[in-house]
Amino acid sequence: MFTKWFGKKTKPEQPKAPEIMGLYLGGSFELDDLKLRLLEPSLVIEGAARSQLIQAVGEAPLDSGGTLLRYYTDDDGFLQVVTDGGLTENHVTDVKLWYFYETKTIGTDQQWQDALSSVISQPAYTLNGCTYQRVWDAVGEESPPVAVTEKTYEEDGDVSTTDQFMMLYERPIEGGRTESLLVVGEEKIVGNNADRCLVLSTGFDIEPSDITING
Repeated sequence: MFTKWFGKKTKPEQPKAPEIMGLYLGGSFELDDLKLRLLEPSLVIEGAARSQLIQAVGEAPLDSGGTLLRYYTDDDGFLQVVTDGGLTENHVTDVKLWYFYETKTIGTDQQWQDALSSVISQPAYTLNGCTYQRVWDAVGEESPPVAVTEKTYEEDGDVSTTDQFMMLYERPIEGGRTESLLVVGEEKIVGNNADRCLVLSTGFDIEPSDITING
């Protein structure tokens, strides 16, 4: 009776995390064991989990008109899918599996400016005894970091926004493949304060056929 008088109350819809290739928030996937066993001896990472649970999803529009999608997993990394012109499998241009290598807090404005001007983007970057060459070179003498704003969806419904300033590096490995290094300055405004850090991740190419969706 009261429903007729006052109308049924409905909960506001939670923002929905983007889905692609069968990947979705709260889902899981399996990685091809043979491919990983062949690749891992050449990579910085060791012991990548074959089964991974997606705990958060990131989405960032690109200036090129594409979209950067990240599926953060319980294995301290993320599966990154880059699309161009849409959000279907037909628009996928690149898939990489990334693992976090190191995160450093940036405590002062001067440290942040130094990171943006000279730390994130360098002609070459050395990590764990390996040298990676910069990929995103500009036409002029300087190659500033590429800026994106990522919206991150978590399982509890929380949605946050992070400004990221990125540079991509690569080095050749066995079999004619490459290992990538992503150097990112991240800035998130919490209250009236800027929470900043420098994040280093290493990654490698994955074919959609190397991924099996569970469920």
